[in-house]
Amino acid sequence: MPANKKLLILPGDGIGPEVMREVRRVIDWMDRRRAVTFDISEDLVGGAAIDARGAPISPDTVEAAREADAVLFGAVGGPKWDGLGFALRPELAILTLRKELGLFANLRPALVLDPLVDASTLKPDVIRGLDLMIVRESTGGVYFGEPRGVETLPDGQMRGFDTESYTTHEIERVARVAFGLARTRQRRVCSVDKANVMQSGLFWRQTVTALQRREFPDVELSHMYADNCAMQLVRSPKQFDVIVTSNLFGDLLSDLASMLTGSLGMLPSATLGAADSSGRRHALYEPIHGSAPDIAGKGSANPLAQILSFAMLLRYSFDMHEDAALIEKATTNVLASGLRTADIMVPGAAKVGTSVMGECLLREMDKLAA
Repeated sequence: MPANKKLLILPGDGIGPEVMREVRRVIDWMDRRRAVTFDISEDLVGGAAIDARGAPISPDTVEAAREADAVLFGAVGGPKWDGLGFALRPELAILTLRKELGLFANLRPALVLDPLVDASTLKPDVIRGLDLMIVRESTGGVYFGEPRGVETLPDGQMRGFDTESYTTHEIERVARVAFGLARTRQRRVCSVDKANVMQSGLFWRQTVTALQRREFPDVELSHMYADNCAMQLVRSPKQFDVIVTSNLFGDLLSDLASMLTGSLGMLPSATLGAADSSGRRHALYEPIHGSAPDIAGKGSANPLAQILSFAMLLRYSFDMHEDAALIEKATTNVLASGLRTADIMVPGAAKVGTSVMGECLLREMDKLAA
């Protein structure tokens, strides 16, 4: 990889800055040990940007993200900003970046590491060895559809409404990502919708089916209703390889799948745009946990999801597969040694805080790189 890849870091609110500090330590380690140099810039988003600039994200920050080779995002939001109204939600920062950069494919892995089998609330035999990927469409659907709003009806009642809407292009491009990933895994895709009650769901199913027959006949395609998928993820999650679904269903199902692994604090995500003629694509990486304002500033947050998000960044944006695997292996080894943050604590383990977990990970990386 050429030196000085441009990386924009957006720590955000709550525990975001705390866990991002541990990523910076990993980046510094790579500079020292792997001779990999990043051109790093940092900016404000979410509540921090509202406090400083009056908006969840500024046009300059969006432009910096557009110019970066990859964006590493922390978390936004908290009770401090809950009363500001819909137009000033801290979460608009991430929605704006997805829309402005065309980040349409959200990749959310649910991987159960062997040392964390007992951290899940499900029986070990149900989730041991689980490795599934949820591909969520992230710039369309009900979160962005028009019309939307709140109106007063003639009889004086209020009505709130949003629109679920997808075009052929929007469905096909995210399905192509899912089928492409499946080709590197078990060659199985399950497309999730509500074709039984929603016109948009039926259109989704028809479009994905036609694409598979036309371009991906080597990948097995199945379909499942979203409510059944939720049940099956708890009942028998290892039946899935790659799940592709809409924005709303992907939001719900990926959080459900994350708890199969034991903690939101362990799971990374990537959101990818379309590749240009040179193969370059906009991409944003973030942990799927929130800003966790209840533990912010206490030094107890789990930094591993943020660090694993950086590993995904190395793999998908910079083709640094060996370095990504090194970080992931170090993570497994540290957990196997019995170290745990509060969110994944089990009897008999050693409870550590954010910085100690980060330090132990660096030591393990030293051992693996020796």
